Amino acid sequence: MQIPNEATLETSGRSLRIERAALHDQIVQRLHDLITEGELKPGERINERELAGRLDVSRTPLREALRVLAAEKLVTISPNYGAFVTRMTRREIQDAFELMSKLERFSGELACERITSEELETIRGVHEAMMAHWQQQNLPGYYHANQQIHDLINQAARNDALRQTYLSLNRRLHPLRLSSNRSDTKWRRAVAEHEQMLTALESRDGDTLGQLMERHLLEKRDAVLADWRDEA
Repeated sequence: MQIPNEATLETSGRSLRIERAALHDQIVQRLHDLITEGELKPGERINERELAGRLDVSRTPLREALRVLAAEKLVTISPNYGAFVTRMTRREIQDAFELMSKLERFSGELACERITSEELETIRGVHEAMMAHWQQQNLPGYYHANQQIHDLINQAARNDALRQTYLSLNRRLHPLRLSSNRSDTKWRRAVAEHEQMLTALESRDGDTLGQLMERHLLEKRDAVLADWRDEA
């Protein structure tokens, strides 16, 4: 199948446009979005033919993208059964969130020491966009802004070893971090915590920001595990 210069897939009211340039990276990102936003669910078998048709790409680049997601443990590929969206066990979720909570805390502490005025201004802008998404009850938009804030704080920490570990683990936790805000009460709490985080960052209060970010992740862990059941 010839790959067109660009293709469009409408999903959840958003246009998934894939251009020929950087096609591989864009397919990876589209698959990641489908998993994160729950259109491809944990444990679900991925129908390559159907998905390639939806994205209007050939199966070769799709398979390459699936291998990338498999390396990130978002997808499991079986020689006999094909590709499935990975479903983490309860213990894996607990361990991953515990580690991520420490990475987030360290990011916050270092960021307060090293962040520039320009970086802080960028984070303020993304925070305002996130709040607008919350007012509109736009959970995907809120989530993407939320994750951008956490990512910018991690970048501001300026620690390459921390950065690589953070990126690897965070990709795996993306779908679960989004699902933890599906309750309105939990969502409101998360918003209030982000307001406190921004205040601590602006004050360069690393101890407070680190504590807030660690607690924020552990609360997400508890929210996910409250309804999680391992597969039989």
